[in-house]
Amino acid sequence: MAQAKTSMTISRLGKAAGVGVETIRYYQRIGLLAEPVKPEHGYRIYPDSALQQLHFIAKAKKLGFSLKEIAELLTLDRADCAETQIIAKQKLLAIKQKQHDLKLMADLLEKLLKSCDKNVDEKHCPIIDVLSE
Repeated sequence: MAQAKTSMTISRLGKAAGVGVETIRYYQRIGLLAEPVKPEHGYRIYPDSALQQLHFIAKAKKLGFSLKEIAELLTLDRADCAETQIIAKQKLLAIKQKQHDLKLMADLLEKLLKSCDKNVDEKHCPIIDVLSE
């Protein structure tokens, strides 16, 4: 038996998706989420698809996609795998570059901290000296 469709107010939608009402409103302002028509009397009612879309956005954010990239992904059809792969490959390359950059930063900080351990001149801090150069 198919599960009955439910519709919800913005507060129920936010609770179900694990996001705040202001986040939903922001996503509506930037075009990530459609805003239902407000009835003359009452509250806007969000369909199940809004919850699915918020879950999509949350999962994409966890993978490192920006909101702009997520907007692009949302325009793609499920069958448009080639275009989706291009976007995912670009994101993977960016993540690997960040990993490389972070590794260089960590190595430099470790080197600076070791130089502090060997520092005998209390009037100079090797870290401050390097940053001041």
